[in-house]
Amino acid sequence: MTNYDNDLIQLQQKVALKKQLEAKLNDLREQRKVFDKQVIELRVAHRSEQEDVEKLEGKSLANYFYQVVGKLDDKLTEERRQAAAARVKLGAAERELAAVDCEIQEIQSQLSELYGCENAYASALAKKRAEVKESGTPAGAEILELEEKIAFLESQKREIREAQSAGRNALRAADEVLSELKSAQDWNTWDIWGGGGIITHMAKHGHLDDAQANIMALQGMLRKFKTELADINIQANMQVNVDGFLRFADYFFDGLFADWAVGARISESQSSVMSVRYKIEQAMNKLTSMDQAADKPIAALKAKIEELVIHGVDVNR
Repeated sequence: MTNYDNDLIQLQQKVALKKQLEAKLNDLREQRKVFDKQVIELRVAHRSEQEDVEKLEGKSLANYFYQVVGKLDDKLTEERRQAAAARVKLGAAERELAAVDCEIQEIQSQLSELYGCENAYASALAKKRAEVKESGTPAGAEILELEEKIAFLESQKREIREAQSAGRNALRAADEVLSELKSAQDWNTWDIWGGGGIITHMAKHGHLDDAQANIMALQGMLRKFKTELADINIQANMQVNVDGFLRFADYFFDGLFADWAVGARISESQSSVMSVRYKIEQAMNKLTSMDQAADKPIAALKAKIEELVIHGVDVNR
């Protein structure tokens, strides 16, 4: 880009980056509202579940009733399980809220460094247009305009590539969850067919614990993927719906904690993860199409500039 000065290119990139960061910041603020509300609700739920456990463990009417009917141990186990599930879900939501707050602070810091870049770019561009006009080259202004369009399209391609990277990370995280669930299902099958014992039991639950940890990582990856998609201009027929990703961990924990020992629950969790994985793949396919679609106009614009230069335009005047 001989006519489009490096300083001007850098300023345009800063303006584009500022717009992208502002879009991400808006999306993160919306996500924060979701997680903040979720944390408040889960704290109430966890407190309620814990109080139920304490009532059964202490001298209460509930404790006396279940002792009389001979079901205190079963009821206490159930209440403890529900309290544990509520605690895990609360912890996951609190970590996501903290991560969102951290990202918001980081983006706000980046935006402060870009303050005034739009005015600087507008001023530099106006100066460059005046120089081109004074040079007396008929095609000079056209080359400047073409180079500006190329810079914009290349900026969009960078954003698409960043979104693709976030999507690949989410896919890997989903595959790790599915791998742990498959191992848990295999051990559960062995248990059902009479090969079970303490080792089988520990192995199965170990894989479920790993799946639980990985689902938290997947939740974070999905959130980042959604944020990256927020600043990409997608046509109306190319909208990527990822809003459902945000509460995915909730549904997973509900299913997984419902009954640790039943293989059907593991299968339901596998289906849930596979459904989200399919949505990620759909979004990735659209991003690939967008990335490839941007190549053709960039090539055409560069060819046009080359044609203007070959025909004797002195772009350095």
